[in-house]
Amino acid sequence: MSDTIVRRRTALLTATFAAAASLALTACGTSTDTGARSTPTVAADGGISSTVTPKADAGDTKAAASGTDAVVTSKSGSGSTTAKGSSGSKGSTSTIVTCTGANTMVTAQTMTRPLNHLLLTVKNTGSQTCYLYGYPALNFQDAQAVPPVDEDTQPQAVTTLRPGQSGYAGVRLSAADGSGTGGYTAKTLSVIFQNRALDFVGSGVKVALPGKGVYIDSSLTTTYWLTDPQDALD
Repeated sequence: MSDTIVRRRTALLTATFAAAASLALTACGTSTDTGARSTPTVAADGGISSTVTPKADAGDTKAAASGTDAVVTSKSGSGSTTAKGSSGSKGSTSTIVTCTGANTMVTAQTMTRPLNHLLLTVKNTGSQTCYLYGYPALNFQDAQAVPPVDEDTQPQAVTTLRPGQSGYAGVRLSAADGSGTGGYTAKTLSVIFQNRALDFVGSGVKVALPGKGVYIDSSLTTTYWLTDPQDALD
């Protein structure tokens, strides 16, 4: 065989092997699909954004699933509510505010109907809802004891005052038929509030009495704190 024929066959074989190698490299090359996925996340300003993260294998997926849930806190009024993912929620404990002399204004007004009665008005001057528990302890000038409460006036629920609202108590000062004993004119009055445990607390709030005072006798009684002034007087 001549040298020319040998050189031609060698060149042909070299070209064939080169083409085959090129095809193999193309088939085994890096794919343009990175396997990435778009994951929505919550941005710092509360909006929704997307970030591209590498596709995780089964082990990474399990690790992500066991991560800490996000905590979202919402505030409403004076309380706050906290929800923590699927692991449950934690509700806020709202503050219970008692009506006292610090967050109310107390006034007294004598009434002609019914006769010998006094109407006490407590107005919530605070910024939070407060609760008028029980009934007022009335400390009239020179009185030997706190007058009893008329049990028939006990409300079904605690009198609740939102800011600006008022509650009432009616006071029978003396017997209309004169049957009361030990009567005299009292010129001063202090009102003491009850707390949630129905204990009387504090030294009381001084309340201005109309005119030169009010006449009281042994029939002195008060009502519970009520939401309607007419109910307090009836």
